Amino acid sequence: MGVTFAWPLRVYWEDTDAGGIVFYANYLKFFERSRTEWLRSLGVEQQRLRESTGGIFVVAETSIRYHRSARLDDELIVTASLVEAGRASMIIGQQVLLKTEQKTKQEEGQPPILLCEGSIRIGWVDAASLQPRRIPAAILDSLKT
Repeated sequence: MGVTFAWPLRVYWEDTDAGGIVFYANYLKFFERSRTEWLRSLGVEQQRLRESTGGIFVVAETSIRYHRSARLDDELIVTASLVEAGRASMIIGQQVLLKTEQKTKQEEGQPPILLCEGSIRIGWVDAASLQPRRIPAAILDSLKT
């Protein structure tokens, strides 16, 4: 639906297990950070939204598929793009790509190395009651550009 947002990230010790491999649950953190930066790049700042509308985004569902492991010191690109938007929720498609190999493979005409991909359904709720609400039209409009 929309343009794919790409956010750079480096893997630190805190992201890895004892073997220097990214702990599987940390990919969810990487996805969250990328979604937040994507929204921010579109002028949608979540704290300001909460203050002005009384609503917040919450994760309602997630699906992740792991292809290869990221390791300590790897440079990654974490993407986010709008797949589907409804009245009260949306689905965001996300990927984690290995930046260092991505450039080399692109030069060879090969696709980038996909480490992890997922889809995240986020819903809009009233911050106080956590009851579902319609996503404000201004937010949906900014996401579809």
